[in-house]
Amino acid sequence: MKAFTALLILAFASGLSAGAIAQSKEGPPVWAYPVNPPGLKPPPDDGVPRRVPGSTASFTVTQIRDRFFAPAWHPGDHPPMPEVVARGRKPDVFACGFCHRADGPGGPENSGLAGLPAAYIVQQMADYKSGARTTSVPKRNIELMISLAKAATDAEVQAAAAYFAALKPKSIIRVVESDTAPTTIVTSWHLVPVKPGQAEPIGQRIIEVPENPEQFASRDSRSRFIAYVPVGSIEKGRELAASGGGGKTIQCGACHGPGLKGSGPIPGIAGRSPSYTFRQLYDFKHGARAGIGGALMKPAVERLALEDMISLAAYVASLAP
Repeated sequence: MKAFTALLILAFASGLSAGAIAQSKEGPPVWAYPVNPPGLKPPPDDGVPRRVPGSTASFTVTQIRDRFFAPAWHPGDHPPMPEVVARGRKPDVFACGFCHRADGPGGPENSGLAGLPAAYIVQQMADYKSGARTTSVPKRNIELMISLAKAATDAEVQAAAAYFAALKPKSIIRVVESDTAPTTIVTSWHLVPVKPGQAEPIGQRIIEVPENPEQFASRDSRSRFIAYVPVGSIEKGRELAASGGGGKTIQCGACHGPGLKGSGPIPGIAGRSPSYTFRQLYDFKHGARAGIGGALMKPAVERLALEDMISLAAYVASLAP
């Protein structure tokens, strides 16, 4: 497995390196919107079945990369997946569990779905389908969601929404305040360390990486992450969320509930990927997320600076879901 990951890193090393993942002066920050380098492909399947900690299952690399297959490494962690989650429907409806994992924790590159209100999930699919929800950076993996939403039936959307809404979200992110962060490259729409011990100044960035890149690459829903954030950002985020920062934003708990765990149709945001949370704040502010949610969030984000969004994302990620 380590040899496979080393090959994967080498395959992308000539693409977008950490030196390029600096804070952009204009437009969306590239560290928050990692884009796979063009023209590069992961190494071929070597035929060796992959395994992950705590599981008796094994899957080939070809199975793990199959968009119409969600590896159930730990079937005891979740109820049976509906067909649309486990396998999707060819040719256009990919298995929901392929990207979001079998029990919905997601990763830095997408949304964690476990525990989101079913009505909220249904609305997001409608927004993707109508064009109300896009992204601030083209050519990212959100294009897959847009095409899937257009192809999925109402029954498939309802089945997936009900399944993920019934799952309990897990705490899978450790937030570390630091002056430095691992030197990283982009692979599969997220960041991975180039090699152990190699670091660089963090600046005004969030660098979120899997603790075990091999495990995450195998789509194991028990994968965990470390998010490196600027020193002091958690407390700054807590103050913003609690007070509104003197008019900079709105008290987050007013909509997202006590502990930011959600309230009715409003989703919980506690414990979510800070990379994902930052992108949503940025997308809301710049109009890439419109629709009902965009109208509700616009007053909360329109006065936020990049540093404020980083702090809010760091604080939210530090909470128990």
